[in-house]
Amino acid sequence: MVENLRKIRKRQKLKIISILLCVLFLMTACGKTADPELEAYKESMSSFYDRLTYFDAAINAIDPNSEDAKTQLLGYMDEMNAEYKTMAELQIPEAFSGISGIAAEAADYMQKADETYHLAYDNGFDEDSEMLASQYYQRANARVLVMLQVLHGEVPEGDNVTVETESTYEISTIPTESQGNE
Repeated sequence: MVENLRKIRKRQKLKIISILLCVLFLMTACGKTADPELEAYKESMSSFYDRLTYFDAAINAIDPNSEDAKTQLLGYMDEMNAEYKTMAELQIPEAFSGISGIAAEAADYMQKADETYHLAYDNGFDEDSEMLASQYYQRANARVLVMLQVLHGEVPEGDNVTVETESTYEISTIPTESQGNE
């Protein structure tokens, strides 16, 4: 009896192993091989988005009544600006070539936001500079959101987002002169 149980278990194990090998073979045979450049880009962007999440939490955790609140804010903005610059310098794979302009725009807006936040807080408080900085910051984040949508395979949506249907990767957030005159 014990011997029969061992034989049955051995056959079950062989069947399970055979099925797993078949499934594994089919998965590798049917699927495309991973593009290392594409995977590296996705990993870099994932790290970038993780850092933005960290900065969001850190900025929201600043006590506005503390004496070093503006120093903390400006420090985070400087760090975030550096992250945006690094993101914009990444080599964008062909599969996502349509977001290269958006990445550059995001970095430019973040640079302007950082500079303008310094104008708002470095030498006393300047409300107009703070409002302008906030607008630049929102524009940078809006572009990063469009990039995230594209990376997730979604069709980007939002104010002032135009998707040209001729090519799925042609995405523009700022209308060209010909689009603006129509």
